[in-house]
Amino acid sequence: MRVDILTLFPQMFQSPFSAGIFQRAIDQRLVEVNLHNIRDYSHDKHHVVDDYAYGGGAGMILKPEPIFEAVETVKSDIGFQEGSGGLPVILLTPQGRPFSQSIAQELSRGKYLILICGRYEGVDERVREHLVTDEISIGDYVLNGGELAAMVVVDAVVRLLPGVLGSEASLLDDSYVAGLLEYPQYTRPQVFRGWTVPEVLLSGNHAQIAKWHREQAIRRTLKRRPELLDKADLRTAERQLVDRLKAEFHGGGVVLEESASLQSTSDK
Repeated sequence: MRVDILTLFPQMFQSPFSAGIFQRAIDQRLVEVNLHNIRDYSHDKHHVVDDYAYGGGAGMILKPEPIFEAVETVKSDIGFQEGSGGLPVILLTPQGRPFSQSIAQELSRGKYLILICGRYEGVDERVREHLVTDEISIGDYVLNGGELAAMVVVDAVVRLLPGVLGSEASLLDDSYVAGLLEYPQYTRPQVFRGWTVPEVLLSGNHAQIAKWHREQAIRRTLKRRPELLDKADLRTAERQLVDRLKAEFHGGGVVLEESASLQSTSDK
């Protein structure tokens, strides 16, 4: 995958993209990241990229010319033909659609990705109307610019590319992949400060462990993000479990997440 990022501060990306799994993905040529300084596409002697808003208002607005030229340069570089479709040009903005695991999966299936980092008071509306194909927000809050949001999007997308993670199976259990939060995880030591690992995980019974994982994921999701269960792919018995847990919860008689020292209900 090739990722092109348009920004006023390309230096912000040096450290996040030069460590760990991401650096390995670059070294293995699984992903190519190109940073474009928007100022390089402004041709006046001062490289001005912003101006006052027509109609007044606080703050400065990013001008359309350098952004259009930067995107068009990238398209020319990769040989993209207008009208052929399939090239995401995404503006990172608080006004965009909320970023999610499903959007990351959608973007990971493409060969190219262009991200535009907003700054100041925003971008000229003609960028939204005639250049970008999508707008994405990473949350209901405002950052100084789109750079941090771009890092989040790229990280979430790149880890989904084949070969990036050591085990592709680990992607299957990620939170949100199946509409649930991930189940609790444990490692050595078996007992730490008196807190023990659930016995079912030590049993070697893979069917019971899988059942425990699934139930714990449902319990955790119900406690922390219950709205996710409305769209989760649950079997009939699991839907019945959710209804039972809700009823017990409202009655004050259920612990939605078991502590490490408690055994799974599947063992009882």
